[in-house]
Amino acid sequence: MIDALRAIEDLHMTIVTIVFVAMTVLSIWLHVRGERKAERRAARPPHRCRRCRAQVPADAATCPRCGVPQQAFELLSAPIAAPASASNDNAPLRAHVRTDVCVGCGACASACPEDGALTMRGKLAVIDPDKCKGHGDCAKACPVGAIAMARGAAVNRVVVPALDQNFQTNIPGLYIVGELGGRGLIKNAVNEGKIAIEHVHAMRQKAFARGAFRHDASEDVLDVIIVGGGPAGLSAGLQAVRAGLRYAVIEQGTVADSVRKYPRHKLLLAEPVSIPLYGDLWVADASKEALLQVWESAVKRAGLRVITGQRVENVERAGDTFVVRVVGGAAYRGRCVVLAMGRRGTPRRLGVPGEESSRVVYDIAEMSDFAGRRVLVVGGGDSAIESVIGLANQKGTTVTLSYRGESFDRVKSRNLEKLKAAQAGGRVAVVLRSQVREIREDVVVLDVGGQARILPVDDVVVRIGGNPPQGLLDKIGIRMVEKELGLPAAEALGA
Repeated sequence: MIDALRAIEDLHMTIVTIVFVAMTVLSIWLHVRGERKAERRAARPPHRCRRCRAQVPADAATCPRCGVPQQAFELLSAPIAAPASASNDNAPLRAHVRTDVCVGCGACASACPEDGALTMRGKLAVIDPDKCKGHGDCAKACPVGAIAMARGAAVNRVVVPALDQNFQTNIPGLYIVGELGGRGLIKNAVNEGKIAIEHVHAMRQKAFARGAFRHDASEDVLDVIIVGGGPAGLSAGLQAVRAGLRYAVIEQGTVADSVRKYPRHKLLLAEPVSIPLYGDLWVADASKEALLQVWESAVKRAGLRVITGQRVENVERAGDTFVVRVVGGAAYRGRCVVLAMGRRGTPRRLGVPGEESSRVVYDIAEMSDFAGRRVLVVGGGDSAIESVIGLANQKGTTVTLSYRGESFDRVKSRNLEKLKAAQAGGRVAVVLRSQVREIREDVVVLDVGGQARILPVDDVVVRIGGNPPQGLLDKIGIRMVEKELGLPAAEALGA
């Protein structure tokens, strides 16, 4: 009995010693990591706020003078891309993920032959540069072209509108905010819309002070026309209401469409974002449905008017005002214009009964949203086949591809090879010479060679092309520049 008690005491002491040593090691590690972070912060010099030129401490998230979050200027502060350097020729080839394009399908992680080199962190592919050997299998497997193979520094070259610190373009009075400006993060979109309207209001006040124009309530000239009803456009509209501006917010679809199309990982916030006339918004754990409720509540509370079903086809200068023309002949006149549209442009529609259903989408923000569902993809181009490949990689997803042609003559050979492999593996069914005739509650009616076929589906993804906004920007005369953005490190992704 005494021996047994001594054995128990010895075991207890051993456990206490192990726990003590483990806690000591953990404390030392946390202390060292904290000191290193402090050293890195101290090594970074303060910078000037792009908006008010006040000095901002290196570790400050917002400007101490104007209160603007400094992340809003990340793209504006990025350097203009220099010509490719020959010094990179001897650098090792590495894979780089474009986080603004990745849809989280996981095809790349499955294709990577190096253990731990490419992993999924939440819904985002993350590459460990020390383990990546540059095979390129991940880039070949990615269905949306979100992985690039490059030598040298991990930078992403993007072509974006040239904007000043107020998100004003080279055309005075014309602003670009949100996704169209090159960054789709919701907190940036909200802040950019607010900053642009604050500048519109400031310029209006200065114009009144010097007698440049008078405010006549009977005239049809608005202070600002906001194109787009997503987070950037709604933020701009709410700020216009707060400032007492005469405004119009026009949206080609609906507010719900604009909010729901945001990728889930672009909604994540480590800190709140301030929405005009609403307050702080926390979306760290919010679903898109919860976020939509927030926006609808903010719009209703502020009395913000959003004119839906208005697709812009041109923006013209008319003296000291702008004329925004929409499809159908209507036109809006304003002294300033804020373009808050998405980069995807206007998708082509099927034009069939039931297409207005919430189950019909024209783009895929995240493949994982369709896991375990029956999905019909409509189209015969690369975008349609890339969507099919990514969806087929989701657990439990049944994918059918409907195409009106007899063969896929317009697609890249690698996409066709992947499609055939998915077919052979039983993950995808292809229905050629078929067209959608009607979308019902839980089925789609296909016309296949003149015969009706009923297909049970949960979702319909329409990928039959569209009109990207770049043509509109070119027509208006917006100057574009190529910039270099450093790709975020894995620990900065919040995954």
